[in-house]
Amino acid sequence: FLQLFCFLTFDEEPAKNKSDLPWYFLKKLMMVNTTARNVICTSTPQLNCNDSSKTNIAKLFTTHKTEDMVNPLDVITALFLCSDGFVQQELALKMSMCQFSVPLLLPNCDSQQCTLMLWAMRDIVKQYRLEAQSESKGFTEERIVLSNLPMVSFVRLGECSLSKSETLNKLLSNSQQYHDTFVHRNMECGDSPRRISNGLTEITWYLPCVANLRGDIKYFETQYAFLCQTSAAVFVFFDKLDDQCTLLLTQTHEAQMFLVGNNTKKQITVSSVEEVSEKLKLTERNIIIRNKNVNYEQFVKRLRAAVSEVISKTERKMSIEQMADIAHELGIWVDEDSPECLTAKKNADAITAEIQEPLTFKVEQLPLQGQIWKELTSLEKEEFCLRKLGSENIEKYKSDLKEKKEKLREKQNSINMSNTLMCFIQALQKKERSYFLKWMRINLDNMSHIKLSKLRELYREKWKSSENKEEIKQLDQQLTNSSLGTEHFFREMGQIYEASRFLPEADPSRQQLNHLPELCAQLLLDGFPLELVDGDASHIPLQWVSDVLSQLNEMVSPKNKILVVTVLGVQSTGKSTLLNTMFGVQFAVSSGRCTRGAFMLLIKVHEEFKTKLDCDFIVIIDTEGLKSPEHAQLDNSCEHDNELATLVVGLSDLTIVNIAMENLTEMKDILQIVVHAFLRMKEVGKKPKCHFVHQNVSDMSAHEKNLRDRKMLLQQLDEMTQAAARMEKKEEYKSFTDVMEYNPDTGNCYIPGLWNGNPPMAPVNAGYSEAVYELKKNIIKLLQKCNSSENKISDFKEWMGSMWNAVKHENFIFSFRNSLIADAYMRLCTDFNKWEWEFKKEMYIWGTNAETKIHNFGNVDSEGQPCGTDELLSCLKTEALTVLCKWEEKLLENLTQYFTQTEGHVHLVEGHRAEFENSAKSLRRELENSVLYQLSAAADIRQGMVEIDRIKENHTKEIEKAVCALIDECRKTKHQMTDDQLDKKFDKMWKETLKTFTHSEQKPTDVFNKVSHCLRSNLLIKGSHANELFGQKRLQECGQEPFIYKPEKTFRKITHKVNTWLNVQDHISVLQQRADSIIEVCNMSIKEKKAKKSDYHDAYIQEILNIIDERLQNDKDAQTDIEFEVYLKQHICGFAARKFQELHQCFLQTNDPYRCLIKNKEKFCVDFKDVFHKRDQCQKKAEEFADQCLKPAVEDRVNRLLGLNITDEMLKCQEFSTRINFQYSILLDLLSWENVHEYNLYNTEYELYVKSWILKQIKKKFSTCSKLSEFEDQLLESIISSIEDAIKNVSKNKIENLKPFVENIRRELEAKLAISQDALGAFMILNNANQEQFSDSLTKYLKDMKTDFKDKFQKTNIQTKLENLHMKPQNELFTRVIGCGKQCPFCATPCDAGGKAHTEHWASLHRPQGLGRYIRVDTQKLVTDICSSSVISDKKFRCHQTNDQYHLYKDYKKIFPDWKISPDVSLEASDYWKYVTTTYNQDFATAHNAEPAEIPNGWKSISYKQAEESLKDYSIKYIY
Repeated sequence: FLQLFCFLTFDEEPAKNKSDLPWYFLKKLMMVNTTARNVICTSTPQLNCNDSSKTNIAKLFTTHKTEDMVNPLDVITALFLCSDGFVQQELALKMSMCQFSVPLLLPNCDSQQCTLMLWAMRDIVKQYRLEAQSESKGFTEERIVLSNLPMVSFVRLGECSLSKSETLNKLLSNSQQYHDTFVHRNMECGDSPRRISNGLTEITWYLPCVANLRGDIKYFETQYAFLCQTSAAVFVFFDKLDDQCTLLLTQTHEAQMFLVGNNTKKQITVSSVEEVSEKLKLTERNIIIRNKNVNYEQFVKRLRAAVSEVISKTERKMSIEQMADIAHELGIWVDEDSPECLTAKKNADAITAEIQEPLTFKVEQLPLQGQIWKELTSLEKEEFCLRKLGSENIEKYKSDLKEKKEKLREKQNSINMSNTLMCFIQALQKKERSYFLKWMRINLDNMSHIKLSKLRELYREKWKSSENKEEIKQLDQQLTNSSLGTEHFFREMGQIYEASRFLPEADPSRQQLNHLPELCAQLLLDGFPLELVDGDASHIPLQWVSDVLSQLNEMVSPKNKILVVTVLGVQSTGKSTLLNTMFGVQFAVSSGRCTRGAFMLLIKVHEEFKTKLDCDFIVIIDTEGLKSPEHAQLDNSCEHDNELATLVVGLSDLTIVNIAMENLTEMKDILQIVVHAFLRMKEVGKKPKCHFVHQNVSDMSAHEKNLRDRKMLLQQLDEMTQAAARMEKKEEYKSFTDVMEYNPDTGNCYIPGLWNGNPPMAPVNAGYSEAVYELKKNIIKLLQKCNSSENKISDFKEWMGSMWNAVKHENFIFSFRNSLIADAYMRLCTDFNKWEWEFKKEMYIWGTNAETKIHNFGNVDSEGQPCGTDELLSCLKTEALTVLCKWEEKLLENLTQYFTQTEGHVHLVEGHRAEFENSAKSLRRELENSVLYQLSAAADIRQGMVEIDRIKENHTKEIEKAVCALIDECRKTKHQMTDDQLDKKFDKMWKETLKTFTHSEQKPTDVFNKVSHCLRSNLLIKGSHANELFGQKRLQECGQEPFIYKPEKTFRKITHKVNTWLNVQDHISVLQQRADSIIEVCNMSIKEKKAKKSDYHDAYIQEILNIIDERLQNDKDAQTDIEFEVYLKQHICGFAARKFQELHQCFLQTNDPYRCLIKNKEKFCVDFKDVFHKRDQCQKKAEEFADQCLKPAVEDRVNRLLGLNITDEMLKCQEFSTRINFQYSILLDLLSWENVHEYNLYNTEYELYVKSWILKQIKKKFSTCSKLSEFEDQLLESIISSIEDAIKNVSKNKIENLKPFVENIRRELEAKLAISQDALGAFMILNNANQEQFSDSLTKYLKDMKTDFKDKFQKTNIQTKLENLHMKPQNELFTRVIGCGKQCPFCATPCDAGGKAHTEHWASLHRPQGLGRYIRVDTQKLVTDICSSSVISDKKFRCHQTNDQYHLYKDYKKIFPDWKISPDVSLEASDYWKYVTTTYNQDFATAHNAEPAEIPNGWKSISYKQAEESLKDYSIKYIY
C-alpha cells in the first residue's frame, strides 16, 4: 500500500507517461489544486495549429482515439485501492476541499467486491448552519460522517444519452458560478473509457449529501441496494424502460424513487413508465421527463425543485457511520473493519470515554503539565531574568529558585503515572499506533466541537446582556482551557520524562521511561508533528525535545542533513493551511482551535532531489499566530511574540512571513517583531533567508501594481530596523538589507484568497494553489542557496537549546551563547594560532640566521660581501620586509580559505573575520618592529666591534711576526734546544713585544645617560609636567626598591586611606596591580637581552618603553595619569639601565684586546714550539678548530633553535591550543591541588602564577620523556651535517694555504654558525697544517664532538637547559595564552578572546566577585555575586571608573564598552567557583582582610566531582 510518509517527500516532476499520472494527480491534489483531475501526460501529442502549409479537411472529421487517455475516475479509484487508510483519508479530505466528489463505495475490479469508505471520510469536517440557527447566526461544525443528513442518490438504468454527472454539477452549482463536482464526459479525459471505476459510488455534500453511482445499476445491484436503503431519495436516469425495469421492481425501497427520463430521442413509451410507476406507487411528481421541447436549464430547474422538496419534507436522515450497519447486511466491506483499526478504536475509546469535562480531565489525568509545569517555567525564566530579585543576594536568590525547582520536580516525581497516560503510551508501542493516534484525534476533536459549540452559544447569550463582565471573562478562559488534543498527552509524556531525569540513573522509575524519546522520534519519521514549544506554558521542555531529536539523529544517520522552513504571521491568516498546501503536510486546521506554541514536522526529500537541495529532510515549523487575542490580554504579550519569533527565525534556514493584506496595522506589528528576530540573528552569526507572502491579493497583476507598495514595505522595514537596532543597542544597522539579504522584487509573493466563493460549498481557488506552487518553486531556489552541509539534526538540537536559553533573557543579543558557534570559534582560534606560530617561527629562524650573518660580517674575506655593514643591513631589511609580506599574505590567504569552506560552521563566526585579519596585520607589524630592531642592534654592535677586531688582528699579526723571528733566531743556533729554553726565549719575546703595544682599556659607555636620553625623548610629547616630574629625580636613584605608587595629590591620598581602611579596591590599588604586571613583562625582556651576552644597544630600552606605552594605552580600565606613567617609567628604566650597564661592562671585559691576547699566550707558546720542532700540526689543529671554533658555535646554534622545538611540542598539547583550553587546564590543575595558597596566587598574582605554571608544565613534560633528547640530537645532526657538507664543498678545490680553506668553510656556514673571531684568529697563528690531512682529521673530530655533546646534553638538567636557551619557551607560551591580558572589571577573570586585535573582551567562566577582591562596604564580607548573574539583575556597582557613583550592572557596557559578559545560561556553569569559594571561604577572607562570605545553601551541596564536571562541560559547550 501507498503510505502517508511515502508521499510526504520533497520532489517536483511533471507527468511524462501514464505511470506518472497517479503521482501527478496526487501532488496536485496535495496542493488542493482544482485542476488535479486534468490528468494528461506531457508526452501526449498535441494538435499543431500553426501548420498551415497543407490543408487536410478530412482529418478534421476523424474520430480521435480516447483509449490512449486515462479517465480521471480510474486514476482516483486506482489511488484509493493502492493506498493505506491514512493516505485515503488525506485524499478524501483534499478532494472535499476542492469540492470534488469523494468515493463512498469503492469497487475492487479484482474481487468484484466494494468497500464503504467510512474511515477515509473521517477527517472531513464541515461547518453548516441549520435552519434553526439562521437567526442567531450560529453554525454547526462536525465530522461529516457523524452528521445526520438526508442523502439523495443518482443512478443510471441502461444507456443514458443525458450526462447524469454533468446534470448533477449544474444542479449543485449556483447561477453565478459553475463547478465540476463530479467528473463527466465533457471534461478533459472524461470521455475516456472507464476501466476500473465502474461501480464507484461518489458522494458530495451540498447539505444534503448527494451520491452518484457510476455505471448501470443492473451490473451493480449491491451498490444500488445500498443506496436504496440509505438514501432519502433515489433518482434513476434512463433513456428507455422496456425490459430493464425488473431491477426497479425487485429491490426493497426505503427511499423515495424518482424516474428521470431523457425523451429527446422519443425512446420512452408511456406504457412502460405507467407500469413502473404503478408498481412503485409513484406519483406524477416522482417522474421527471425531459421532452424535446424542454430545454436543459428548465430540466435542471425542475430536477432541483424535486430534490429541494425531498430534503424539506423527508424524515429519513442517516449518518455515514450508521450506514456501516446496512453495508454489513449487504455484504459490503467497511474499511474500518480491519483488525488494526478496530483495536486502535477500542483503545482510543477506552481513554476518551472517561473524559466528561476537558479541564477536569487534564487536572486529574494529565497533572504534570498543569500548575506545577507553569510554576516550573516561571521559575526557570526568573532564574534567567531575576526580575523579582529586589535587594536580595543574587546567588542566594538563585540558589533558592533552584531549590524550589527541585521541590517541584520532586512533587512531579511523587505523582504516579495516570492509568490514562499508561494506556496511551502502551497503545503507542503497538503496531496500530497510527490508527490509535488518529482515533484519539478524531474523538478529542469531536468532543471539542460539541464543547466549544455549547460554550460559544453560552458566550453569545451572556455577551448580549453584558451585565456580568467577570462571568464573560470566565467563559473566555473556559473556551481557552477546553482545548484538548493529542498534544496534551505527548506534553504529559514529555513532562514525566523530564521529571524522571532528576531521579538517580539506576532508579527503576527513570529507566522504564528511557524508551519514550525513541518512540516519539519514530512518530516524527512516520509524519506526525512534534511539539517544540508548549502552547499553554509558552516554554520548551528542553530535555525531552533534545532527547527526541538525539534519537531521531541516531535513527537516520548518516542521512541526517536538514533544512528548516518556518512560517510566521498573525493568528488565523492561513499559515498552517499554507504549509499544508505547499508541502502536503497535516498541521491541524479547524475552527476554534488555532495552533498554539510551535510544532515541527519532518519531510523526507526525494532521492533524485537530494542533490539539488543537498539535504535529506526538510523540517517544517508551524507556529502560533503573533498578536493573538489570548496573549493580547497579558502584560508580556509583546515579549512572548518576540521570544517565539526569535526562536523560530533562529532555528530556520528560511522564514516565510505571512501577511494578510487587509490588516495593515497588524502587518506593521508583525514586521516589527520579525525585524527584531532577524537583527538578533545577524548579531549571533546566523543569516536565515526571508520571504514575504501577501495573502488575499486576488489581482493577477498584483506584483506589478504593488511595486509602490513593495517600496513602501522596504521603507517601513528600514524604519523598523532602525527602531529595533536602537532597542537592541546596535545602532550601526540603518536598513533592513544591513540585517539580511532581501530583494523587494524577488522576496515577495502575492497569493489570492483560499476559497473561490463562500464556504462551506465553495471550492479552493485554483489561483491560490497555483500561487502557492510558484511560492514553493521560489522557496526551493532559496533553499538551494542554503548551506545544509553543516546543518545536521544534532546541530539543530544544539542550536535550539542555545536559542531557547538566550530568548529567556531580556537582552537577547548580549546573552546569546551557542555551542556550535563556540565550536566554530574554537576551531578558528586553534587554526589561527597554528598559522600565527608558523609565521613567528619562520621569522625567528630568519632573524637568527640574519643576526649570525651580521656577526660573521667582516670576519671572512670581503669577496662576495657588501662593502660595508650599512649595505648589509639595508639588504637584510629589504629581505626581511619581503619575507614578512609573503607570510602576512599567506596568513590572510589561510583566513580567506578558512571562511570559504562549507564544513565546521564557519559562517557562524564570520563576524570575527575582521578581528582575525586585524590580528594578522598586527602580528606582521609586531614582528617587523622586532626583526628590524634585532637587525639594527646586531649591526650597530658589529660596527662597534670593527675597531676592537682591528686591534686584535694587529696584535695577533705582531705576535705572529715576533714568533716567526724568534723561530729563525733559535734555528740559527745550530744546536738542539729544550722546551724549557724555548719557553724562556718565548717569554722574553712576549714581554718585549707587549711593550711595543699601545694598550688602553676601552672606556665604558654611561648606559644610564643613554637610557635617560631615550626616556626623556619618550616623555617629550607628554607635555611640560611630565618633563618637570622627570627632572625631579636622577635615573641612578630609580629602580632600586620595589615600585609602590604613592600619589602626590592630597585628595587621592585621603581617598586611598579610607578605601584601604574599608578594604575597598580603589583606583590606586588597581594602578599598583597594573604596574606590577608591566614591571614583570619588562623584567622578562631584560633577562632575554642579558642572556644574549651582547653589548648594550638603545634598541633594548626602546623596546621596553614600547612595551610600557602599549600596555598603558591598551589598559583603558585603569585611567592612568602622567604622574603614574613618569614614576613607573623611571622605575623600570632605572632598573633596566643598571642591568644593561652590567651587560655592557661584561661585554667590554670579554672583548678587551689585551685580555684576549693574554688569554692566548699559552696557545701561542705551544704553537711556537711545534713549528720550531717541525711537528705535524694537522691533527692538533683540527682538534683545536673543532674544540675552540666550532664547538661553541654549534652549542650556541642548538641553544638558539632548541627553544623553538620545545615551544612547538608544547603547542601540540591541548592545554596550549587556545586560551580557553589553557584556562580549563590551569583551573583543573588548581582543583586537584586542593591548596588555597595556589588559588590566592592565581587570584592575586595571575601573570606570575601563569608563568610559573607554564614552566612547571614544560619541566614536567620534558623530564619524563625522551623528546628533548630527540630534539637535541636532531639539531646536532643537522648542524654537524652542514659542517661536513661545507668541508666537502671546500675540499673540492685544492688550496695550498690552510687559512683560505678555513675561511671558505666559515663562508659556507656564515648564516648558521657564529664562529668566534678571537678563537679563529688564535687558531690561524703559525698554522702550517696540510689541507687534506686537516680535513680528514677535522671530520674525525666532528664525530667525537657529536659524542661529547650527547654526553653533555644527557648530564645537563632541564632547568639549566632552559636557562641557556635564547628563546625561552615559557615566555613564548605565556605571550600566547595571556592574550590581550585584560581581566573582567568585576571578578578579574582573564579575557579568553582569540587574536590580539579583537574589539570585544569576554571570559568563558566568571567567578564570585569576592575572589576579585570585591567586598561589601557595610558588612566587610566577601561578595558572592557572579558577574554573569549580576548583569541581568537590577543590582548596582561602583568603582573608580564610575567615579564611585552607583551604576546598574545591566548597563555595565556604558562603563566597560569593550567587555561582553554573557549571562550564565547553564546555571551550573559556575559550580566550579562556587565550590572553591565555599571550600576556602575563611582562607580567602583572611587573605583579603575581610569577613567570610555568606554562602548560599545551594553552594554547600556542590561536591568536588560536580565542580570538576561543571568545568569540563562548560569548557566544551559554553565558551562563547
